[in-house]
Amino acid sequence: MLPTTKRYKGVPVDIQYLKRKDKPDLAYRKTDAKAPDGKPTVIFCGGFRSDMEGTKAVFLETLCTRHDMPFIRFDYSGHGSSGGAFEEGTIGQWKDDTLAIVDKIASGPVILVGSSMGGWISFLATEERPDRVAGLVGLAAAPDFTREMYNENFTEEMRDELMRTGRTHMPNDYSDAPYVITKSLIDDGDSHCFLDRGMTLDCPYILIQGKKDRDVPWQVAARLSDAVSAPFKDVVYLDQADHRLSAPEELDVLAGVLRTILDRGCGIALSD
Repeated sequence: MLPTTKRYKGVPVDIQYLKRKDKPDLAYRKTDAKAPDGKPTVIFCGGFRSDMEGTKAVFLETLCTRHDMPFIRFDYSGHGSSGGAFEEGTIGQWKDDTLAIVDKIASGPVILVGSSMGGWISFLATEERPDRVAGLVGLAAAPDFTREMYNENFTEEMRDELMRTGRTHMPNDYSDAPYVITKSLIDDGDSHCFLDRGMTLDCPYILIQGKKDRDVPWQVAARLSDAVSAPFKDVVYLDQADHRLSAPEELDVLAGVLRTILDRGCGIALSD
C-alpha cells in the first residue's frame, strides 16, 4: 500500500501501512537517518487506547530527527489509524504488533520507548528479541495492569457482567466514552503478566515515573525494577509529574534518559 497523507496539527504526516496476511494492517510513520552510521532505531510504543500522534511520540521524532537517528511511531491494531477493532485486541496481539514493526520495518538494533501499557509490551518484546533490542525506556510503565485492574478496580457487578457477556465498561478519565474491557483482554493479559515470575534482560533500561500518577502508582516502578534484572537499570522519579509525562520539563528528562540508554546500550553519545 502506498503511503497516505493526513494532517496532524496542520502539518502533513505521511502514514504508511504494514500489510499482514490475516491480520490488521498496522499504520506507522518512519523517519530514516540521512547518514546512517549504525545508530539504533528508536521505536515509540503507545499506551492503552492512545495513538502515535501524542506529545511524547512527536517529541521523540523531533529529537531523533535533530540527531539524525531513525525513528518509528506506530498504532497497535484497533488503535489510531491501524486496522482492526479495539475490542478484539489483547496484550499478546499488541505485543505481536510491536514485534512485527521490529522485524519488518526497523533494521539493526532498536531502542524501545514504551508509555504506560506500551511499557509492559516493550518489556515483553525485549524478552522475545534480545538480539535486537539494545535498550528500553519505560514511561509510567504499567506491567500486569489487566490483572491489577480486575483485582483492585472491578466491582462485583463488573465481574459478573464480564462473565455473562464477555465484556464490561470502565470510566475513562481522558474521554466521556468509557473503556470497553473484554474477558479476552483480561484472560490474555493474565498469561503475559511477569512481575511475579521476574525477567532477565541483556540490555539496559530506565523507568521514568511520576509521583503524582493516579493511573500507575509510583510503587509499580519500584516493583518492576525489583522484578527485572539487567546489566544497568535505574528509576527516575519525578515528584510533581502525573501519568502523562508530557510537560516540557518532563520531556527534557526523557531526552536525557534516552541519551543515557544510547550510551549504555550502544556506546553512542549524542551532542546537546
